[in-house]
Amino acid sequence: MDEKMSEQPTVLVVDDEADIRDVIQEYLTNHGMRILEAENGAAARALLTEHVPQLVLLDINMPGENGLSLARHLREHYDLGIIMVTAAGETIDRVVGLEMGADDYIAKPFDLRELLARTRSVLRRYESPDEAVSISHDKEAQRSLSIGEFELDLDVRCLKDKQGERIELTSMEFDLLCMFAERPNRVMSRDQILNLTQNRDWDPYDRSIDIRVTRLRRKIEKDPARPALIKTVRGIGYIFIPAE
Repeated sequence: MDEKMSEQPTVLVVDDEADIRDVIQEYLTNHGMRILEAENGAAARALLTEHVPQLVLLDINMPGENGLSLARHLREHYDLGIIMVTAAGETIDRVVGLEMGADDYIAKPFDLRELLARTRSVLRRYESPDEAVSISHDKEAQRSLSIGEFELDLDVRCLKDKQGERIELTSMEFDLLCMFAERPNRVMSRDQILNLTQNRDWDPYDRSIDIRVTRLRRKIEKDPARPALIKTVRGIGYIFIPAE
């Protein structure tokens, strides 16, 4: 079974220290979140076969599989937020974590209010379009952009194929696709893309944009291995080329 529990945001806490898991569980539960717990990578992988959370709080240093290896697995197989939890001063691990595709990091010992703020920030990035905005029913007022054989509905915040079938996008994927469609034939650096879609600067070790472009290509390109719509500009970023 592979389900997302959407009634309230679900956060998976992966940490080998039970007292830390308990503190996080109590605090985030009191702020409207559902918490799942795993004491190591193996337990986390087993749990993910039953429930897919919106966010994983992932400790780096654990017995057995470490957090960096698990982060790579998560980023390759799931569309969810990842916050790496590091010990104070572990700069190298933090950098590698971002390179693996983590969305954010927080160092131990952390302030619970800061943890809550970072958790909410990453959760907002992964809201589905239906959760992020209400759907407009005024058909005449709806705006759209063409993406190859697809139509990007700006009011409903969804992507439809030529048969009118909806293509599932996360809120972040929608924002990224919208950004490209509004700037056709323009080379966009990763720094520009992150500023426009997430209002933050790009880190050279941050692979989040590359990962999401890869996922978008799987959804809109006829041949994702040879993209025709979103092309890579080596050493700079990407360019969107509308289909003729």
